[in-house]
Amino acid sequence: MSLINRYWTPIFLSISLVMSSIVYADGVVVDKVYHPYVLPNEREVEWRLFSHRESNNNKLAQRLAYGQSVNENLMLEFYLVGERDSNNDFDIVSYELEARWMLTEQGEYWADWGLLFEIEKETEQKNWEVTSGILVEKEFGRTSLTLNAFMIYEWGKTLKSELETEFRLKYRYRYIEQFQPAIEVYLGEDYLGIGPAFMGLQRFNAQKQLKWEVGFITGMDSRSKGHVLRVAVEYEF
Repeated sequence: MSLINRYWTPIFLSISLVMSSIVYADGVVVDKVYHPYVLPNEREVEWRLFSHRESNNNKLAQRLAYGQSVNENLMLEFYLVGERDSNNDFDIVSYELEARWMLTEQGEYWADWGLLFEIEKETEQKNWEVTSGILVEKEFGRTSLTLNAFMIYEWGKTLKSELETEFRLKYRYRYIEQFQPAIEVYLGEDYLGIGPAFMGLQRFNAQKQLKWEVGFITGMDSRSKGHVLRVAVEYEF
């Protein structure tokens, strides 16, 4: 009982606080579940694909990013975001600048904590979106639980100014570095999705490593329509 109180109670309290204050963000919120870690002198190139299929409609988006740590606790990353339009043409629709701040060293406290800040500008509509979030991860033997809670403020030419939130969860089994199955949960306005995910890590010499992730998320109620496929490949050097 003492172990349960020590490790699980703080996590359940964190989830409860997030859920009780959630206002839900617009649309589907399936994306990367962030870990709170930053490596010194880290540089990375990342590609993400997002495909949301609903009836005869298939929304496709991609992100290409370059990131670099500015010190041992802070990582900056710049994204180009592209989407396919109704004519099947693929265009850049927005730019993003993201900062990830590692608050605690891994294993220093009962859980590992970080913060995320992001600003996005749409190229055509001149809309803006600012995101801030809490990143939490806790290891339990060969499994780990990762929680992301985001607060989002958006405004612009075609957007109503409003404050929203999103919630993401990943429970992962570290079978081997190259293959780690997981369950992911995403929560947003008119959307609750859950599904399996798989990820892996291949290390090379020095700090070079290749990470990959694949997730397939399904809507779980009448508001949550369609299926979402997400893919991410990240090379760190």
